[in-house]
Amino acid sequence: MYDYDLLVVGSANADLVIGVERRPAAGETVLGSDLTVHPGGKGANQAVAAARLGARTVLLARVGDDDHGRLLLDSQRAAGVDTVGVLVGGAPTGVALITVDPSGDNSIVVSPGANARLTPPDVRIAASLFQASRVVSAQLEIPLETVVEVARNVVDGSRFVLNPSPPRPLPSELLAACDPLIVNEHEAKVILGEAAVGDSPEDWARILLAKGPRSVVVTLGADGALVASKEGVTRVPSVKVNAVDTTGAGDAFTGALAWKLSAGASLVEAAAYAARVGAAAVTKPGAQESFPTAAEVDAV
Repeated sequence: MYDYDLLVVGSANADLVIGVERRPAAGETVLGSDLTVHPGGKGANQAVAAARLGARTVLLARVGDDDHGRLLLDSQRAAGVDTVGVLVGGAPTGVALITVDPSGDNSIVVSPGANARLTPPDVRIAASLFQASRVVSAQLEIPLETVVEVARNVVDGSRFVLNPSPPRPLPSELLAACDPLIVNEHEAKVILGEAAVGDSPEDWARILLAKGPRSVVVTLGADGALVASKEGVTRVPSVKVNAVDTTGAGDAFTGALAWKLSAGASLVEAAAYAARVGAAAVTKPGAQESFPTAAEVDAV
């Protein structure tokens, strides 16, 4: 019996958001809207997304002993996430500087802060959380050596989900643990590097799969997603919506997919549900504030 459906290990940031008519070119200054501050970070976002949908979720992360850290803890608890694994102190809370244009597209610069101080020993100390969790999810806004340690600590019978964002080449040990590896087009091409041949997501998925993951999911935005495993390659459609803000949509997708896997869904079923969750998330501004409940997903 697992105490948690999902353990998320990853980043927790304060999102500092400014709306702009267009994003500035190099050396250019543009005026924007009033600054707003939202709880964010890929790890914290995925935890909230899953908890809003009904998952029993716990977060392992590090925040600063500051106002941004308290904002993040409050947001997690309000969503129903267990924060027993959130460490406090060591550096200021991570910050993401985000500009959003009228089409909903965004550009993001991240200052890792306390996220960079989440270490392999922190992971090992949290062994009881791994033993209690059916699925473990991670991203790359914390040190790579910490993510490798996360994969090493996933217990037999549990499943490891990785969204390698921001992307970088991954060691074979980490790739081999992924079930699935979840990437968008940009992340797929970075990880593939010189092996990136072919123009179709099916090509990328097959080559990624050959690198060692047990399964691969390629997210395609408004076009849904693609699932690849030893059983073959399957396209998963999305739902057409009017996008307001794409911030956090990938995190909503990953959190939803991880939760559905913990509930026993197949990877194709989980990806189809996650595509609907991601579509619902882009219809509202912000990251965590935009994440839907299960009832809101059913209405999409």
